Amino acid sequence: MKKIPERMCTGCGEKKPKRELIRVVKSPEGIISLDKTGRSPGRGAYVCPNPECLKKARKTRRIERVFETEIPEEVYDALEKELEEDAE
Repeated sequence: MKKIPERMCTGCGEKKPKRELIRVVKSPEGIISLDKTGRSPGRGAYVCPNPECLKKARKTRRIERVFETEIPEEVYDALEKELEEDAE
């Protein structure tokens, strides 16, 4: 049996298979974006494809703690918009 990698959602805190989650990545240049392939270089945090989970992570500032940097509101707004477009 092959082991399925699991990651924890930064919003709801549930452990889920890595393929079910969307990766938020901070590139070596410091740019924060959604990584749908899961292969972009940089530090990653995972969030469910549910916009509510991203809102929870934003409220508790969990993504900021993972990346050890402050994230501007515009970046969160862009991430939420992109996530909502993918859900449609």
